[in-house]
Amino acid sequence: MPTIAFLANLSTAEHKRRWDLLIEHAGPGVDVIVADPTASAGELIEALKDADAAIPWLASIPVQVAENLPNLKLVQLLTAGYDSVDVVGLGKLGISVANNGGANAISVSEHAVSLMLSVYRRMMEAWSNVVDGNWRSGVDQLPVRTEINGKTVGIIGFGNIGRQVSRRLSGFDCEVLYHDVIELMPGRDRELGAQAVALDHLLRVSDIVTVHVPLNSSTRGMMGSREFGLMKKTSIFINTCRGPVHNESDLIRALKDGVIAGAGLDVLEKEPTDPNNPLLKMPNVIVTPHWAGGTGEGNERAVVFALSNLERLAEGRKLLSVVDPASIF
Repeated sequence: MPTIAFLANLSTAEHKRRWDLLIEHAGPGVDVIVADPTASAGELIEALKDADAAIPWLASIPVQVAENLPNLKLVQLLTAGYDSVDVVGLGKLGISVANNGGANAISVSEHAVSLMLSVYRRMMEAWSNVVDGNWRSGVDQLPVRTEINGKTVGIIGFGNIGRQVSRRLSGFDCEVLYHDVIELMPGRDRELGAQAVALDHLLRVSDIVTVHVPLNSSTRGMMGSREFGLMKKTSIFINTCRGPVHNESDLIRALKDGVIAGAGLDVLEKEPTDPNNPLLKMPNVIVTPHWAGGTGEGNERAVVFALSNLERLAEGRKLLSVVDPASIF
């Protein structure tokens, strides 16, 4: 019987929901155990000694722990991002790291489009105005609201999530451009209603720029003063992948100086962020607390995918969505 260890503190509802899904979908042929990721290295080694696979949630498995776990062959993530684990170090031990196989792609893409709409329609300002008892008297003084219809949307990173963003936008009559370091199959861009272009061209012509890339050495800080400077003064920036993909001080400066018109962010460089972060005080910025992918449907897809990869491991079949250690650099 294969054993899978869930590394999480079950005292929070968010963690407990995923545990319940694991128990519900695992079936009688899988032994599911839970381990506290804040335990000492020795305690973790003891707790995980029989685990064939581990699922860390908002946690990681240190290499110094993993090297004492001879049965461990797979670290299966429930997220698309993999920057929380030492992919290279674990790989040297013969332990594969797999992400969620696009399980949260619909959830994150919907959130990205929600941020686009909310920034364009100045949704939070209107809500605050109603809550403050001002109804229309305050919002009528706001800059004119904007439609997505007919705008050019540039998607940076055209993997599982980026492609779903393109699909979500298909009903908005947008022109969709994308840039990705990995070239799609010929004709695939036309199939999704999107056109592949160079990054600088995308930045110059897009009304909305949205990023959907993994965090690694090549993407850290990829959106900085140069990139914001290429964008239109009327354009907005959306980030639902990882905060360090944008240089936060450069983004703040670009927003303050009117280099770009607004931003919708689900992620920040430091999380939780400082309550005095200037982004939280800007009327043209909306920030949500890194929860774009946490829908019930997305959670369930991630758990089902994780268990299917465990089944593949047990049967000696090829694992899916394994992160290539070479992609880290």
